[in-house]
Amino acid sequence: MEINADLVKKLRKKSGSGMMDCKNALVESKGDIKRAEEVLKEKGLVQASKKASRATKEGVIHSYIHTGSKIGVMLEVNCETDFVAKNEMFKNLVHDIALHIAATAPLYVSKEDVPQEVLDREKELYKKQALNEGKPENILERIAEGKIKKYFEENCLMEQLFVRDNDVKVGELVKQNIAKIGENIVIKRFIRYVLGEGREDDL
Repeated sequence: MEINADLVKKLRKKSGSGMMDCKNALVESKGDIKRAEEVLKEKGLVQASKKASRATKEGVIHSYIHTGSKIGVMLEVNCETDFVAKNEMFKNLVHDIALHIAATAPLYVSKEDVPQEVLDREKELYKKQALNEGKPENILERIAEGKIKKYFEENCLMEQLFVRDNDVKVGELVKQNIAKIGENIVIKRFIRYVLGEGREDDL
């Protein structure tokens, strides 16, 4: 079917994808722009997964100080080339993630970073709580697994819902940007400072 240029431009503006990708997605979706966005997203996430194994030796260390200067974040995000490290889209992503960390105080980058002893301790705690609530022993493990998933969603950056868009997790946001930018992107590490936190005279 014939796809007009205005529709292609509109989709490109919304998705950030290339002109030909937008045109092909519109052809595939028979001119339905919402479906075309889904097509681009599906294809982009597949491509992003393929790029996830590529080495990331460039990137930036970004600092963010929240309004009022009471909370600060230092964040390292890696990419494949210096060219992308200077890209505006990449820099905006890094800034948004730093802002998110300031707002949500995650403890880890990903669920793989949570030490096993922490998971074991949390799981035992959840089982005891469920037992005290009168739950039968044969479902304690299932209850604990469900609460561990919730623990990941609350404490692991990549599993958290992005503060600026609660329809997407931070991990999905990173994948979307990998698809748009065309390089692997890895959140390496972060530290979050809160004014006065950890001072000995507060103990």
